[in-house]
Amino acid sequence: MSDKRALLLSSALELFYNKGTGAVGINEIIAYSGVAKKTLYHHFSSKDDLILAALSLRDQRYMQWLAAKLADAQSNGELIRKLFQALNDWFNNRATELGEFRGCFFINTAGESGALNLQILNRCASHKVAVRSLITTSLPQPNDQLVDALCLLKEGATTSAFVQGDKQAALRCIDMALAFDTPAPFSV
Repeated sequence: MSDKRALLLSSALELFYNKGTGAVGINEIIAYSGVAKKTLYHHFSSKDDLILAALSLRDQRYMQWLAAKLADAQSNGELIRKLFQALNDWFNNRATELGEFRGCFFINTAGESGALNLQILNRCASHKVAVRSLITTSLPQPNDQLVDALCLLKEGATTSAFVQGDKQAALRCIDMALAFDTPAPFSV
């Protein structure tokens, strides 16, 4: 990736994540990055192309961060704790590789795009599928019901932390998630 393209993309992602894709115009990205308009259009044919590239960059960063946080869990319970502690760190701005917490970039972008751009909406959805797949493959003991619960609790905690300012939402999810990992009592 060229230096100018990387600078444009990093600048666009920062602005889009902090302000929203609809609120940020091409001129603001140009001014913020210090890159010429001609250079921007050399690398990206439209604002939508730049949004898609920003989504891909955020996906890459988020997935690397989450994979590192979930690595080497020895039990499902340990993975649950690792997941929600990592989210707690992110919500409280202790995950520097993700930047200041402004909610989920994919939920925010999908909400702004709606049905207006199916490509953007599909890119946001594919991120959620990738997160689910990572959680599934990271579980030491497979458990589909637990994966469902973890994904829903993760999304709910992220939304609560951003929309309601509930920075402890992830920590409260731990006991709820652990309940899904407990085997059902044996009955005759």
